[in-house]
Amino acid sequence: MEERGLISLYDYLGYAAGQELGDKVYKAALKAKQEVGTREISNTRYKGKVMLYKREFLQEYFKTEQL
Repeated sequence: MEERGLISLYDYLGYAAGQELGDKVYKAALKAKQEVGTREISNTRYKGKVMLYKREFLQEYFKTEQL
């Protein structure tokens, strides 16, 4: 689900990213001065806030991280 063109890591990756990867992506987004949003979710595995990023930022982040 996209909100203002922002998506979560789960939406992008198709699986839960976990705390460590989430922290790395968040810090990279702040450093790059990217727009960051939040969404409240509640399901059987997680209840709380998830961070949202521009799809283009996530594509560039994961392309760079795989090198």
